Amino acid sequence: MKPNESSDFSPRHRDMAPDLFKESAYRAVDWITEYLEHVDTYPVLAHAKPGDVTSRLPKSAPEKPEPFEHVMTDFEKIILPGITHWNHPRFFAYFAISGSYAGVIGEMLSSAMNVNAMLWRTSPSATELEETVLGWLRQMLGLPEQFEGVINDTASVASLNAIAAAREAANLQIREKGTAGRSDLPRLRIYTSEEAHSSIEKAAIVLGFGQEGVQKIPTDNAFRMKVNALEEAIRSDLDSGVKPICVIPTIGTTSTTSVDPIKEVSEICMKYGIWMHVDAAYAGSAAILPEMRPLFDGWENADSIVMNPHKWLFTQLDCSALYCRRPEVLKRAFSLVPEYLRTSEEGEVKNFMDYGISLGRRFRALKLWMTIRSLGREGIANAISDHICYARKLADMIQTDGNFQLLAPVPFSTMVFRYCPKTLAKGDGTWPDPEINNLNERLLNAVNQTGKAFLSHTKLRGKFGIRMAIGNLKTNWEHVSETWETIQQQSHELMKS
Repeated sequence: MKPNESSDFSPRHRDMAPDLFKESAYRAVDWITEYLEHVDTYPVLAHAKPGDVTSRLPKSAPEKPEPFEHVMTDFEKIILPGITHWNHPRFFAYFAISGSYAGVIGEMLSSAMNVNAMLWRTSPSATELEETVLGWLRQMLGLPEQFEGVINDTASVASLNAIAAAREAANLQIREKGTAGRSDLPRLRIYTSEEAHSSIEKAAIVLGFGQEGVQKIPTDNAFRMKVNALEEAIRSDLDSGVKPICVIPTIGTTSTTSVDPIKEVSEICMKYGIWMHVDAAYAGSAAILPEMRPLFDGWENADSIVMNPHKWLFTQLDCSALYCRRPEVLKRAFSLVPEYLRTSEEGEVKNFMDYGISLGRRFRALKLWMTIRSLGREGIANAISDHICYARKLADMIQTDGNFQLLAPVPFSTMVFRYCPKTLAKGDGTWPDPEINNLNERLLNAVNQTGKAFLSHTKLRGKFGIRMAIGNLKTNWEHVSETWETIQQQSHELMKS
């Protein structure tokens, strides 16, 4: 193939010219700053209908280069209206993933360097910064020195990797022989609560346990795993020839942020020699506060722990920290080094590709390092403490309002509640759940349609609950209070109709 004779084939002209890049980048930084400073002026939830964005985009890629100014214009006119603003201070759905200014800069620099942090050699700073910043974070969380960390994209992948390590620790030769067609391999089981995140079940599907290989342990009135039920399930499986592999308690379950009895679960795991993986993806950041540490009692006994800096540590998505007490087992589960990836430094350095399913790895440690340095431990702790205080204050307001009802305890910064107007109460003081469920679903939709706030929902034992999670770096009490006023206003409007 001959070079295109009609153009300068010099590599410097294959991309945007440097001066144009600088001009466009400055414009983008101006836009980012303006956006983040005034994100509260946007409707939180995108009001786009399915196909709105697609219908305004060309059906095929451009043949010739387009001016970047046109690209930015289309970004603002076509893309932005279809964006749900996770950085909005009244984004209370799911779990907040707001990021710091320092994290934005970290992402920009990481993107510019575009390194692959798979081997120490492929960027020594990427590896050594990841080791260092995860050491900082471990200290901030109060975890023992034995825990070594690795950054993954999400808790879903981190938990999958941890369960794979648990399986490897069982010495069943699954790495070498697999599971299919083996008469010598017993049925394998992992245990978690009925309130556990769906990623645990997905990991079981991927790793060959299957959904039937997940034993969901019932929970108590506070939605915490019942320890007696866990031990009964383990004993029953052992009596039936089933092999227990891993127990996964949660600190901060997804629906209610309840805390499983970690210490008691760890004692059972030690008694039966079972790997314990703690899912603290959301709530793990709260361990930075000494006054919250009692909720984490026992997690120091875990074999592995996951927590997400991109949830409540104000670091941009994606950034999930997996800590492992026995990192050599995690490495044994995944390390596979072909000749073209061998280096002379082996044995002297950590190659993070050996500790998970991914070979290619983004330089995620940079934004985490910059966020921690920019905010400081104290700044992060103060923000988390404020969020918890806001939640407790609002929970008190919900409890004292005669027309609303809390459906779960509030250990951190998330509430689940429902609208139960007195006028709909039955003679025995209860409410007809189907009718109340429908009313609360309508209320949730009405609040979200205002554009003033975005909340999500869950169902707890048949009861439809409105779920409000406080965790955005920019959120203050006024945003929480205004949202509560919106909820009350919309509830009054519903009853009028």
